[in-house]
Amino acid sequence: MQKLVLTEEQQMLKDAARGLFSEQAPVSQLRKLRDEKDPLGYVPEFWNQAVELGLAGTLIPESHGGSEFGHVGMGQVMEEGGRTLAASPLFASGVLGACALMLAGNDSQKDILKGIADGSHLVALAIDEAGRHQPLRVATKAEAQGDSFVLNGSKTFVVDGHIANTLVVSARTSGGERDESGITLFLVDPKAEGVSVERTIFPDGRNYAKVTLENVAVGAEAVLGDKDQAAGPLQRLLDIGNAHLAAELLGLSSEAFDRTVAYMKERKQFGVYISSFQALQHRAAHMWSELEQLKSMVLKAFMALDANDDQASMLASAAKAKASQVAELVTNEGVQLHGGMGMTDEFDIGLFMKRARPAQLLLGDFRYHADRVASLKGF
Repeated sequence: MQKLVLTEEQQMLKDAARGLFSEQAPVSQLRKLRDEKDPLGYVPEFWNQAVELGLAGTLIPESHGGSEFGHVGMGQVMEEGGRTLAASPLFASGVLGACALMLAGNDSQKDILKGIADGSHLVALAIDEAGRHQPLRVATKAEAQGDSFVLNGSKTFVVDGHIANTLVVSARTSGGERDESGITLFLVDPKAEGVSVERTIFPDGRNYAKVTLENVAVGAEAVLGDKDQAAGPLQRLLDIGNAHLAAELLGLSSEAFDRTVAYMKERKQFGVYISSFQALQHRAAHMWSELEQLKSMVLKAFMALDANDDQASMLASAAKAKASQVAELVTNEGVQLHGGMGMTDEFDIGLFMKRARPAQLLLGDFRYHADRVASLKGF
């Protein structure tokens, strides 16, 4: 039976990431980015340090400039980033962008991986077209014209789309809007004629974009993977993305819990610390037990992804569903247990709630993944 523990190397990576995020990307950095409406949405100096530490290339093979440390390794990085609400292109480019190229790219397209690993090339995934995650509902069309294609449509909720050097766009090359077959992935230059990228800053201080494609011409070399057959690689990519979002939500929830318990130990009511109230102890114990279960589920999902386990899809969705549920519980309780001050912007606890909600929705919310787990298990 596989043990749900980290290796010495994975623990060292986790410790290194924790040191970097806590020292160079504390919660105060997110506040500053939010208040100043920073045009990038991240601090270049911090991103350069993360790249120098090798974080951007954690999933990328050594032959393409990465360390190929696996999903368990990158998961520890994502978890630590969640603890400080660190804003960076790591998830959009280092996870989704890199894995899209590794799963479906040819040798020439995989040359982009070197740029991802050294932080010079950023990639963003553009697949959703509605308010809720429906990856196989694709209305964006790619019409063949000789060896080329012309793309028309729009995408929403594109993480860090405003700073991307390359967009990975899903488009329909055959079939109906809801058909699983007939979807193709394309590499699109956001500066190409006919491409419009509209930046949106969400309450969590993060940046998402709406991408509009109007008669965008791309060559055959822009096709990522096999024409009409993107559903399989795309679903694998989304499994990976959801597992890493679950890790971020785990880190975010763990930090919110730690801060809440610390506050309970210093806040007095009726002359005694509120941590001595049995009812509040029960609420804290409930949060702790849920977090412990989530830790095991997230690690199990990453191990399954690294091992190409047949259960990886189900485990990734289970982890994301549980992470969404736990994040809502812990952030809600955190704000409530901080009392009226928890509702003010002066306290950081509210920032954890604001980040948790978009992360819960991104690539599918609790209901989406609970239904998917039931479907995959044959219920």
